[in-house]
Amino acid sequence: MTSSGRISQSAFDGSRLRVILLLDLYEGAQQEFLDAYEHMCNQVASVPGHISDQLCQSIENPSQWLITSEWESAPPFLAWVNSEEHVETVRPMHSCVRDTRSMRYSVLRETHPNQQQAAPKAAKAVKAAQQVQARVGEGVARHALTFTVKPGSESKVAEILAGYEAPQARVDDTTRLRRTSLFMHGNRVVRAVEVEGDLLVALRHVARQPGVRAVEEAINPYLEQDRNLGDEDSARVFFTRAALPAVHHVVADRPEPAGLRRHALYYPAKRGQGMELARLLSHQDEAAAADPNGTVYGSTVFQRDDIVVRLIDITGEVDADPLASLGIEGAGKAGELERLLDGPAIGVEGSLETERNANRLLSHADMMPVTDRTAAHS
Repeated sequence: MTSSGRISQSAFDGSRLRVILLLDLYEGAQQEFLDAYEHMCNQVASVPGHISDQLCQSIENPSQWLITSEWESAPPFLAWVNSEEHVETVRPMHSCVRDTRSMRYSVLRETHPNQQQAAPKAAKAVKAAQQVQARVGEGVARHALTFTVKPGSESKVAEILAGYEAPQARVDDTTRLRRTSLFMHGNRVVRAVEVEGDLLVALRHVARQPGVRAVEEAINPYLEQDRNLGDEDSARVFFTRAALPAVHHVVADRPEPAGLRRHALYYPAKRGQGMELARLLSHQDEAAAADPNGTVYGSTVFQRDDIVVRLIDITGEVDADPLASLGIEGAGKAGELERLLDGPAIGVEGSLETERNANRLLSHADMMPVTDRTAAHS
């Protein structure tokens, strides 16, 4: 994939992935943790795309541990880490771990080991494609959460979510909340955040704010998936299942135009096709960012399982250029989306090559905005 514009994140560049998990264990939990780790290793060894992993213990503080794993590329790792199987696999570790931190990196350069001495999986990894060019970011991390509420409660939930008090923008000397965008599609809620600096620090900061906690408690009775924010395991499982990772982000390499409008589009994929649908939209947005006259200035694609959400910043009305807004400009692209999209789930059946169905899809996919705000300045 060629780089045009400022790409801060992409899961689709074909490079290998290095995943780093830092853990701080409770004292006396080491053996329980090792047993849980062995169980996890047995499970992940058969996951497609997995190459290897290592478990390390600090020589300075025995309570600090490090797990590193290598994957053929980001998509198979994301499919695994966002699966219900993964949620259940790592559950035994929860009682052992005081704190965790996960980081994911594309392999950009490496010193090649002797091919003949390398293990089969490692040898295959050496031959895998590497990211050729470093991406240019803007110091912003993006993440989203998605969950569903009980049918019939949508208007009440929207009212609660719209009424929260934005937390202070400044988290610490290096971390700052930049923007929160919240949308609904039927009974599905999507909350996207932008953070300058450390995403995890910012999310923890937000979760501790009294106003945010009050809103979370207020919507609890309306959630389809029960949660108890006072129970650490219940809250962890809920937010793990609700995570909607950003798999691609691009901004056009031109001055930001005035009057940009933010929209979120919901694309339910056919079973097992979520990653491919996200890949299609990401490639399309790369092309759109290279068009100096394009209406889509910036795009972030979020994906988990068969849920794909595309956040776009556009000039003009969203229906002024339906194909660009949907990300299906170009010969055959509407057909590709049709092949991957669960049309009946969003109320659109038939060929997306027709203007009528394209407009219908845009109308049905465009999510209802609830809030879109920058956090209050300190």
